[in-house]
Amino acid sequence: MKNLLQLLRPHQWVKNVFVFLPLFFNGQFGNVRLLVQCGWAFMAYCCAASAIYCFNDIWDVEADRKHYKKCLRPIASGAVSKTSAYVLMGFMILLAVGIATMLCGTGRWWVLAVVLFYFCLNIAYCVWLKRIALIDVFVIALGFVLRVITGGVATGVWLSHWILIMTFLLALFLAFAKRRDDVVLYEESGVLARNNIARYNLSFMNQAITIVATISLVAYIMYTISPEVVQRFDSPFVYSTSIFVLLGILRFLQLTIVDLRSGSPTKVLLSDRFLQCCIIGWVLTFILIIYV
Repeated sequence: MKNLLQLLRPHQWVKNVFVFLPLFFNGQFGNVRLLVQCGWAFMAYCCAASAIYCFNDIWDVEADRKHYKKCLRPIASGAVSKTSAYVLMGFMILLAVGIATMLCGTGRWWVLAVVLFYFCLNIAYCVWLKRIALIDVFVIALGFVLRVITGGVATGVWLSHWILIMTFLLALFLAFAKRRDDVVLYEESGVLARNNIARYNLSFMNQAITIVATISLVAYIMYTISPEVVQRFDSPFVYSTSIFVLLGILRFLQLTIVDLRSGSPTKVLLSDRFLQCCIIGWVLTFILIIYV
């Protein structure tokens, strides 16, 4: 049971909190009905994501056995058979479909459509798209945008172009940082964690991460001082949240380039107190701006 649970990677479900962003920024996080709707969408996404992780570990089993960390995964280590993984994958995607249909109103069909598109996109990613340099990280970033869209269609909350742009840029930054870890492994040991790693090198990854980080910060500052945002939140102090974004980006760059800890952004987020304080400070500041 422990190995099957590990195959589902529940710690990765933290990524799906992006589903709640539209509700939070629309000032309706206290609306119980919409919060429940978002909760169902979140659970559907978690099940679909776990189904994808099952397929990914089945498809990548030979490559994982060559990786110094991934060789410990349940299928690569032999703790779980491919047959069991396929059965678990089928169960999780059926569970995702069932949960999505529990939403109220026409939003359920939109959520179901987006979740199934996310599932199909990631199957294509596992089989083919992740072999193509640059396309691989863009697909990862698109997955986070789909999470935000799911939260929007589940609750009927309008999505601004800002939230989609910022989500994409942040996810792209994290994806490049994660891929850099594979490049470091390749250059130090010659082990190809992914087939497309040969199309990257450390110099390119450092420049790409820096470019995306810079664009992300500039775009965020433009967002905080834009007239429409100031008017929408009825506050001229939205720009004050930029300090936490800057600190968070610099901290993650430090963890990536200095400490070489970007292999799993989720684990970094769950373990690094500095990053957690940045996120908490950012959230609390927005709570004061939006809800107080």
